[in-house]
Amino acid sequence: MARALESATVKRALASSGRVGLFAAGKAAAGMARVALAHLGSRAPALLVLPRGHSARGLPRRAVAFAAHPEPNAASLRAGRRAVRFFRSFGREDTILCLLSGGASSLLAVPREGLTLAQKRRRIRGLARTGAPIGALNRLRTKLSAIKGGRLGRSTAARLITLVLSDVPGDRASLVGSGPTVRGRRRDLVRVVGSNRSGLEAAAREARRIGLKPVLDPRRIAGEAARAGRRLARRAATLRPGSVLLAGGETTVSLKDATPGGRGGRCLELALGAAEEIHHDHPITLLAAGSDGLDGNSGAAGAFADGSTVPRARATGMEPAAALARHDTRRLFAALEDLFETGPTGTNVGDWVFLLRT
Repeated sequence: MARALESATVKRALASSGRVGLFAAGKAAAGMARVALAHLGSRAPALLVLPRGHSARGLPRRAVAFAAHPEPNAASLRAGRRAVRFFRSFGREDTILCLLSGGASSLLAVPREGLTLAQKRRRIRGLARTGAPIGALNRLRTKLSAIKGGRLGRSTAARLITLVLSDVPGDRASLVGSGPTVRGRRRDLVRVVGSNRSGLEAAAREARRIGLKPVLDPRRIAGEAARAGRRLARRAATLRPGSVLLAGGETTVSLKDATPGGRGGRCLELALGAAEEIHHDHPITLLAAGSDGLDGNSGAAGAFADGSTVPRARATGMEPAAALARHDTRRLFAALEDLFETGPTGTNVGDWVFLLRT
């Protein structure tokens, strides 16, 4: 982020502008905005849309709006309309620095004409319950929106510099947060400043530093969470002792048969699916966690698992296969004291899984 702001191209664009405004939306909005304001100055006109519950410490109070995630609400509608007014207040000689991260789709919601927010929510919720990937969800959000897919950007004549923290496959900036400011004009700048892959590469460097051999899984984790966990466990079992398999991406969970009131998330399901594949003669310990610190409705970032997870769960009277079938995995990992709880991390680049072969 700081490196992108210091790049010659971005510095020239900002220096040659009239007014410079700052717009940030997403789970990483607060942290990205703090870095940007250190460059622009605290008096820069700004609109910063954060998930409710995130800290706005150090940010200009009047510039901050809180909205809902993972589903939009009335606050998201107010934030979306405020964003349109903000963009319209800048002219052709001005520049708006736009900082986007995952979660922006829910935080900014202005339904297309003829559609209510409740109707939009029902259609997106229906698709999400089928286990659809993030790309499909964002395409539907764009279709139903008056501001996504570059439409917010097209409400202003100002030049746009969009810096993106990516949580989507292929790191396509137009898909992150449904791309409200990626409008395809030549004088605009669009840069991806961080991604799931860059996080894995940093983890690999740290693994080498502490004497482990990192192995980056070539496949982005995707598809049904428990099935992805089983595949990763089988892969880790083939590694030599002292290796750590590093994988990232974003799986899905089909909630068609979910138990009402059940709590869990894709990382918890991945960890439990992997645990079903880990045998005692394969000493593997894993952590599956969401980079944003919140896995589904579990209240945790993720969970730890190893070869003892399944027998320990059964010893307490819980059957892992049944927990997966009900999509109610938090209770199992909480009973085993194997939840990984961080609270909101202020970033969002998808999920990570680390499998250590000892």
